[in-house]
Amino acid sequence: MDRIGIEFISVLGQPPVEYVHTVADLGCRWISIAPTPIVSVPDVYPAWSLVEDAPLRREVKAALADRGVAISHCEGVMVWPDRDMSEFAPELDAIADLGARLVNAISIEPDVARTFDQCGLFAEMAAARGMRSMIEFCPTTGLPDLPTALAALAHVGRPDLRIMVDSMHLFRSGSTLADLDALDPALIGHIQLCDVPLVSRYAEYGDEARFDRLTPGEGELPLRDFIAALPRDILVGLEIPMRAKMEAGIGPVERLKPAVEATQKLLESIDA
Repeated sequence: MDRIGIEFISVLGQPPVEYVHTVADLGCRWISIAPTPIVSVPDVYPAWSLVEDAPLRREVKAALADRGVAISHCEGVMVWPDRDMSEFAPELDAIADLGARLVNAISIEPDVARTFDQCGLFAEMAAARGMRSMIEFCPTTGLPDLPTALAALAHVGRPDLRIMVDSMHLFRSGSTLADLDALDPALIGHIQLCDVPLVSRYAEYGDEARFDRLTPGEGELPLRDFIAALPRDILVGLEIPMRAKMEAGIGPVERLKPAVEATQKLLESIDA
C-alpha cells in the first residue's frame, strides 16, 4: 500500500481537501494534484483554484499532514499552441508552495519542434522552484508515443526531466512490453495504472481517457507484466475516472476501493 496513490482525475474534480480524505480513507499514501480541476463534473463539484486561493492551499497542506498523505506529483501544466510556458509561472509557484517535488506536463502543440523547446523551458522553470519534471506521452497529443517522448528528453538534455508512463497510453500508442523492458528505468518519473480494452469503443480518445477507465482486471491490458517490468520502488498512481458510476451515485471511496484492492494483489503477486 505504500506504493499506491490516487491520481486527481480519478475523483473527477472533488475539492482538494475532500480528495485528501478520500485517499486516506482508501488506505493510500499518495495523491497527484493540479492547480485547478482540469477533468471534472461541474454539476457535482464546484470550481476551485489552488492558484488564486491561498487559504485553500493552507487547508490542503494541513489535511495532508493530518492524514499522513503526500503529493507524488502535480499535473495540469500544458504546452499550448498559442501560449508560452512562461505563463504557467503562477501555477508552478502554487504547486511548489504545496510542497510538491515533481511536476508533469502534457502537450497539445502539434509542432514537434516547439513542443520540445517548451518542454525544455518547463523543466527549467520547475528546477528553479526546486522541483523535478516529467512529460507525458498520450495518443492524439503533441507527444503521441514513447519514441517521441524519448526524443524530447534527448533534445532537452536535462537529467531531471523524465517520462510519465501511463498503462493506457503506452499500449494504445503502439508500444509493447519489450519496449518497456528496453527503457532505462532512470528515465521513468512515475507510472499511472488503469485497465481498458485493447481496442477502444470510443470515437474520441480523450473521452475515454478522461471519463471511462477500468479497474485492473476488468480490461485487456497485460498489467501484471507491465508492473513487473518497472522498478520495484516506483509509485503506482491509479488513474481511473469512472463518470458513469459517479453519476449513478457511487461515491469516490466505493468507486475506487476495488481498484486499490486489485492493484495491491497485483503488487503482492509480483513480490511473492
